[in-house]
Formats: sequence, C-alpha cells, structure tokens
Amino acid sequence: MARLSQALEMVGQTDPGLVRAQNEDAIVWDADAGLVVLADGMGGYNAGEVASAIAVEVMARRLAQPLPSSPLSQSTRLSVSGWVERAIDEANRVIYDTALAQPQCAGMGTTLVAGLFYDNRALVAHVGDSRMYRLRNAELTRLTRDHSLLQEQIDLGLVDADAPDRAVQRNLLTRAVGIDTEVQPDIGEFDTLPGDLYLLCSDGLTDMVDDVQIADILLTLKDNPSLAAMQLVQTANQRGGHDNISVILVAVRRPYPADAGFWSRLTAWLS
Repeated sequence: MARLSQALEMVGQTDPGLVRAQNEDAIVWDADAGLVVLADGMGGYNAGEVASAIAVEVMARRLAQPLPSSPLSQSTRLSVSGWVERAIDEANRVIYDTALAQPQCAGMGTTLVAGLFYDNRALVAHVGDSRMYRLRNAELTRLTRDHSLLQEQIDLGLVDADAPDRAVQRNLLTRAVGIDTEVQPDIGEFDTLPGDLYLLCSDGLTDMVDDVQIADILLTLKDNPSLAAMQLVQTANQRGGHDNISVILVAVRRPYPADAGFWSRLTAWLS
C-alpha cells in the first residue's frame, strides 16, 4: 500500500515578521502520519514560545502514527476524533501545569489548529484564531471558525466582516490552550479529493492578507506549495509583518486509504 507521503505533499514556513523580536509560533508536519499542527503562542517574557512549542510537541508525539486500512465505521471515526481531543487535553494540561510551576510562564497559552489526514478524509481540530482553509476547484473555503471577540462581534452584526479593522479588541481570544484546566476544541471531518490544497495559518497571515488575496496566491501557485508558502509569508511582510507569520500547506495528489497496522495501537491507547 502506498505511503501517505506519496499522496500528500506537505510544506511549512514560519517567520518572525518585521515587528516582533521573537517568533512565538510553532509548526510541525509529518506526511507519513498525515499530521499537521500549527500553534500561535501568547504570554510575556517569551512564554508564548514555550506554550506553542509544548502544544506541537505533545500533538506530534501523540498523533504521529499511521491510521488503519480497513473501512472505518462511524464508531471508529468517533474514536479517532476522541483520540485527537485527548491529545489536545494533554497539551492543555502540560501548558497549564508548566505555567503554574514556572512564574515566568504565568498566564501563557496558545492557539492550536491541527489536521489529521486519513482514509481520504481530513479531521480538523482547532482552538483560538489560527485557521484552516481548503482550496478546491478555484474556491477557497474556511474550515474553522475563530474563537475570538472579533468573530462574536461579526456574528452579532456589530462589525462588518469586510472591515474587521474597525473592531474593538479584535485580537482578544475567547478560547486558548493552556489558560484553564479544561479546553473545548472544535473538531470536524471533511472528505478530501485529489487536487485539494489545504492551508493552516496563524493570524500573522490573515491580519495582513485577506481571503481573496490568499486565494489568488494559492490558485496561482497550487502546483508548487513551497513557493506558495514563501509567497504568502512574503506578502504578509510586504503589508507590514506586524506579527509572527506561519503557514503549512497540504496538497492532496492522489487518493489515500488509511495505512495498515494502526487500529490495534489506537484501541490499546484508548482503552
């Protein structure tokens, strides 16, 4: 059976931007496991860098394993979703406990967006305002909904979605990983098709480059994800680079039934 890395092309890039001295974003990808994770940390004295690094390390350690080849029932899919949620719970606990134990890390937290590609599907989990998009047939669709005060203001009709710069406290998050004893991620699953291009990004990109411009870049460079990632970061910096900028791209090149050998390990870990 073909490896996932033969069906999925993954690339990533992270940049401090032009204003901030430190890069508090963290990214990781593993094409053989079908896993991508991006985190945007927050907190004083570089504590955000600690939080985001913990988040991607825990997620990669827990989830970087191939998934089963047999057809997946609804109950199995729910188990996979629960498996991802437990990994996020562990990341939340480690960050929270570290912040309590180390005064310099007090109050730290991070956004998180993760994708697990398996069985011709993508499971998407997120907390905060880091996003995941899908480009399919020249149409860009956002697969996540920001956990932010700005998004709540837009939902209530208080802010025009096309003019978010006018919002008050637009970067205030309503959910983050590591700031409380528990966290509730949003988790969804989507069918994938050959030709799809998926983008994970921090708000350092989306605050500088709007969805129309992102779509134009991805559509123009979809056959060269590495160049597309570089262009996205470069465009954000050309617009001011006010924050750290991180992107991960996943190009689906062919169908990918999930790899063999994992279900027994997943069952043992969940039991």
